[in-house]
Amino acid sequence: MAIGFALLSISPLYEKKVYEALNAVSEIVEVHPLFGEYDILLKIEGPDVDSIGNTVINKIRSIQGVVDTKTLIGSKSLSGEV
Repeated sequence: MAIGFALLSISPLYEKKVYEALNAVSEIVEVHPLFGEYDILLKIEGPDVDSIGNTVINKIRSIQGVVDTKTLIGSKSLSGEV
């Protein structure tokens, strides 16, 4: 299982519409509105890293109102798990 996080910049007045659309994407397990440089933080799960990228490119960036994304891939290297 791969875990990714995405920081999204949303066009003004589209925040609620984008938030609702993101909640409908099955790979997204958490959606957090933010105040600051980014507007929304997502937690994404998938079977591998490629599936996380596919979700961001095909399911998140295609939502009207999403202006920019920054994707971070989680690692288990500090926990000692392989």
